[in-house]
Amino acid sequence: MQFEVRALTVENRLQTLVIEAADVPAARKSVEAKHLKVVSLKARAGMRRHSRRGSFSLVMFSQELLSLLEAGLSLVEALEGLIEKESSPVSRAIMEALIGRIREGSRLSDSVAMQPEYFPPLFVGIVRAAERTSDLPQALRRYIDYQTRLDMVRGKIISATIYPAVLFTVGGLVGLFLMTYVVPRFAAVYKDSGRDMPWMSRLLLSWGDLLGQHTVLVGLVSLSLVAVIVWYVRRNSRLGRWAVLAKRIPGIGERARILELSRLYMTLGMLLEGGIPIVMALEMVETSVSADTRLKLARARAEISNGEPVSHAFEIHALSTPIALRMLRVGERSGQLGTMLTKSAQFYEGESARWIERFSKVFEPVLMALIGIVIGVIIVLLYMPIFDLAGSLQ
Repeated sequence: MQFEVRALTVENRLQTLVIEAADVPAARKSVEAKHLKVVSLKARAGMRRHSRRGSFSLVMFSQELLSLLEAGLSLVEALEGLIEKESSPVSRAIMEALIGRIREGSRLSDSVAMQPEYFPPLFVGIVRAAERTSDLPQALRRYIDYQTRLDMVRGKIISATIYPAVLFTVGGLVGLFLMTYVVPRFAAVYKDSGRDMPWMSRLLLSWGDLLGQHTVLVGLVSLSLVAVIVWYVRRNSRLGRWAVLAKRIPGIGERARILELSRLYMTLGMLLEGGIPIVMALEMVETSVSADTRLKLARARAEISNGEPVSHAFEIHALSTPIALRMLRVGERSGQLGTMLTKSAQFYEGESARWIERFSKVFEPVLMALIGIVIGVIIVLLYMPIFDLAGSLQ
C-alpha cells in the first residue's frame, strides 16, 4: 500500500514523499527511521482498495506458509523465505510488517490483527486459538479448506449466472439493432406503399421509426442503464445485500436462506474445531451474515450465554433446518458440536450444488426461448404486411 507523507526534516523543511508500507504504523515507523518528523500521513487514493483485491491473496499466503512450516522451518524462517520470493511490493510490505512485529516479541495473532484490511477477524481468531495449542499448521489447514469450499460454492453460483447474462446481453443487442436499424427501413418502405397494415405491425413500425430517429439518444440511454446496473451490482456485492434480496424472490428465497445457513455452519464449525468457545465464535461470525440473520444470531448468542443449548437457541430463532437441528443435538450429546456443524454445512453444500445445476438446466432454455420469441415476434410483425400483399396478389 502506498502512503503520501508530509514530514519535517532536521532543518525544519517541509518534505512530501510517497512510501510503500503495509499499514499506517509501518509507514510512520519507516518515515521516522529516516529521521523525519511526520506532519500528515494518508493512504493514496485508489491504492488501498486495489492492493487488497489484486496484490495480496490470503489463501495463497496461508498455503505457502503451511508448506514451509510442514517442511520444518520456524515461523520467522518461513516468513523470511516468503519475503525473498515475493515480487509484489504490497505483499512484501505486509510480510515485512509481520516479521518485524514478531521479532519485537509480538505473537502472530497480534501481528495479523494490526492489519485488518488484509487479515479478517476469522483468520485472526483461528491463529489466536492455534497459539494456545501450538498447532499453527492445523489452523492454517482448516482456514484453507474453509476458504476453498466457500470459493467453490461462490464459483458455482457465478458460473450459473454467466451464460444467462450472456444470453440476455446478446438478445438485448439483437433486439436493439432490429428496432433502431431494421424496423425504421421497413417503416419507410411501407409508408411509401400506401397500403393498410395490421395494427400490431403499425405499432411496431411507429416505435421503430421513433427509435430510428433518436438512435444516439437510445444508445446513450442504453449505456446509462448498463452503467446503473453495473453500479447496483457492485454496490450490493460490496455491502453484502445479495442474501437479503435473494430471500425475497419467490422460489429462490428458501434456497438463499439455506446457502447462508450453510456458510454460517461452515464458519462456526471451523472456529469450534479450532478451539474457540461457542459464544466468541458466534460473535466473530456476525460480520459474515446478512443484517436480519445477524440480529437473530445476536439473540441466540445472548440465550447461549445464559446457558441455553445451541440447538434450542438456533431452533427458536430460525437459524436451523430439520437436518441441522438433529445434527446439532447429536453434537451436543457427543461433545463434537464443531464436527456436526461442519457436516451440516457439507450436506447442504452438496444439496445446493445439485439445486443450482438443476436450476441452470431449466432456466437457460427458458430464457433462450423467451428471447427467441421476442425476436421472432418482431420479425413476424415486420413481414405481416408482405404476407397480406402476397395474399391479395394471389
